[in-house]
Amino acid sequence: MAAPPAKRSFHWRSKAFRGVLYQVVAITLIAAAGAYLLSNTLGNMRARGIKSGFDFITQPAGFGIGESVIPFDSAESYGKAFLVGLSNTFRVAILGVVMATLLGTLLGIGRLSRNFLVRSLSSAYVDLIRNVPLLLQLFIWYFLMTERLPSIEEALQPLPGVFFSKNGLQFPHPIWSPGHAGTLIGLCVGLLGCWGWSRFARLRREATGRILPVLLPAMAILFLLTALGWVLGGAPGGLDLPEKTEINVVGGGAVTPEFLTVLLGLTVYTAAYIAEVVRAGILSVPFGQHEASAALGLSRGQALRLVQLPQALRVIIPPMTNQYLNLTKNSSLAVAVGYPDLVSISNTSLNQTGRAIECIALVMACYLTLSLLTSAAMNAYNKRASIKER
Repeated sequence: MAAPPAKRSFHWRSKAFRGVLYQVVAITLIAAAGAYLLSNTLGNMRARGIKSGFDFITQPAGFGIGESVIPFDSAESYGKAFLVGLSNTFRVAILGVVMATLLGTLLGIGRLSRNFLVRSLSSAYVDLIRNVPLLLQLFIWYFLMTERLPSIEEALQPLPGVFFSKNGLQFPHPIWSPGHAGTLIGLCVGLLGCWGWSRFARLRREATGRILPVLLPAMAILFLLTALGWVLGGAPGGLDLPEKTEINVVGGGAVTPEFLTVLLGLTVYTAAYIAEVVRAGILSVPFGQHEASAALGLSRGQALRLVQLPQALRVIIPPMTNQYLNLTKNSSLAVAVGYPDLVSISNTSLNQTGRAIECIALVMACYLTLSLLTSAAMNAYNKRASIKER
């Protein structure tokens, strides 16, 4: 016979009822405290003649932004200024995450190397960088960029069409034309081809034990499909090349010393912590796995790539997520070197409008959104990399 349905009892002796009641009381008290603080703050602001509200978002900003991905004019609104600052923060955070991951992974593996020189240099890097404050490192990088590099008249030229000086980095970039759409499509198809080849090689290895090369064939697939898309798009070849004049370098793409300072500072600093995360993850794999891979005839590189790193990901991903979040939030220190990130735009807007609470709330909302998106993406990847139990 089926069990009788559970009866809900709403009385003080019911544990479930008391639990719900305590939560309702707690939420009510928190809401009341928040309402009191908000009312008190707004009352004090009105008594002192301080305006409040987000109506300033649509007003003209009245200031320019020296570096932006999105074109911006001083006659445009504060809302677009915040959007430009967010795009600058997003740009440096994405590039910093990619570069710090690559550098940190190499350093973490280097700390476990049998080569004494590689192991010592990697350890010295980690110990030095982790014990110097990030703000001080940013000042050092900014000093090198603005004081030790040559002037624009004597700019370094490491490659044809590339100039590096106190004014930043100038480089060639393609002139957009409809034919470049074919190149982008070829690039996307090439990335799918790389993923397909790596999946095929993995399934073949699991089924037969035969190890197929992955890196070189994947690079060949990517190059050939991108080149094919470029040819089918009409082979557009226009380049905007920077040219050096008597007083300046004109044309081409450019990034400022402030952007390079923030990017290098965040990359170098975060890579030291990622290196320790990677090292700890590899060391967490039982030594028997290394012995088993050696017994199968795998080289150290193959054992690391095929046996140790896949198992170490379960340990690496959660603390790696923390480092990505730290890098994104540490980008707010860019204001110290004059890079127009979200915090810098917020400070300028705050000084002009006097809307301190509103500007700070917008900055908090933006960083919260970036952090939640990063956490969601890393949690999804962590779920995919975890061991599936039967």
